[in-house]
Amino acid sequence: MKLPVIRTNNDYALFFLRLALAVVIFPHGAQKLLGWFGGYGFTGTMIYFTQTREMPWLVGILVILIEFFVPLALLAGLATRFCSAALAGVMTGIILTTFRTHFFMDWFGTQHTEGYEYFLLTIGMSVALVLAGPGRLSLDARLSQQRN
Repeated sequence: MKLPVIRTNNDYALFFLRLALAVVIFPHGAQKLLGWFGGYGFTGTMIYFTQTREMPWLVGILVILIEFFVPLALLAGLATRFCSAALAGVMTGIILTTFRTHFFMDWFGTQHTEGYEYFLLTIGMSVALVLAGPGRLSLDARLSQQRN
């Protein structure tokens, strides 16, 4: 019996979707947790989240952990549906709390904030993975095969 949560097909398109999403999100998580790529690291990010943005500390920690560990899980194709849903939740929260006045990025410095097109694209990719699963070359597929 296949578990619906880990079932998938051998589609390469889903593998590339997973790969692209992981590669784009990982640097954001590494900035927040480790301070890589010009980020502020865990302490600086938590100060920003809790003091400047006035977010509850639990939400701040969850955002940091999701943005760092979900891309790693997506690369491996592990718990893909769950991880993609968590990422879609984070991106939806960002749109609803931060970037809702402009659709496009602020290419020319004329807007007072960035747009939400990046976050919307990430939500779309995540929802596709929630619905379809991880595709080829995933630990979820391997686990699904072992259960049969």
